[in-house]
Amino acid sequence: MSGTPKGHDPAPDPGKDELDEAIETSQTELPAAELEGDAVIAAAELITARAELAERTQDLQRVQADYVNYRKRVDRDRAVAGELGRGEVLAALISVLDDIDAARTAGELTGPFAAVAEKLEATTGRFGMERYGEVGDAFDPTIHEALMHEVSPEPPAGASEESDAGPTVSLVMQPGYRIGQRVIRAARVGVVEAG
Repeated sequence: MSGTPKGHDPAPDPGKDELDEAIETSQTELPAAELEGDAVIAAAELITARAELAERTQDLQRVQADYVNYRKRVDRDRAVAGELGRGEVLAALISVLDDIDAARTAGELTGPFAAVAEKLEATTGRFGMERYGEVGDAFDPTIHEALMHEVSPEPPAGASEESDAGPTVSLVMQPGYRIGQRVIRAARVGVVEAG
C-alpha cells in the first residue's frame, strides 16, 4: 500500500506532466542520437521557463488589477472629499443667503447690492446648491422641519393635488438647501393638515 491516504489522489505536478510530454514529443520527433543528455535537459529547462513565465504573468495581472482598483478607490475618495468640502463652504453661506432673502422681502435689496446678491445666488446654484420649500408643497419629514402644526377643516389654500393625502406646507419660515439629494439645511416650515 502506498503512503497516500485512501480516497485521496496525490496532487498532480503540472511541471512533471509537461516534462513527460516534452520528452515524449522529442522522442518521436528527434532521432535517438539527439535525445541524449543535452536535449532532455534543454526540454526540461524550456518547460520550467514557460511555467515561470506563466506564474510571473499571473503575478503581473494581479498587480495590475490591484492598481486599477486602487486608482478607482482614490478617484472615488477624491470626489467625495471635494463634495464634502464644497458642501461645507456652501453651508457656511446659508446665513448670508438668509440675510439676502430677508432684505429682498423687506424691499431693502436695491442697487449694487442686488447685483452682488444675484451673483452670489447664481454661484451657489452653479456649485449644485438648490433652494427648496414653498407654500403648498407636500410635507416630507426627510427634507422639512415642522415648527408649527395646524389642523384645518378645509384643504389648505395653494395645496397641490399630491399633498391632499397628508400635511401640507402652509408657511415657510426658512427655506431649505440641498446639494443633489444631500440636505444641507432642512426647510423650517409650518404645516397644515385637513382634519
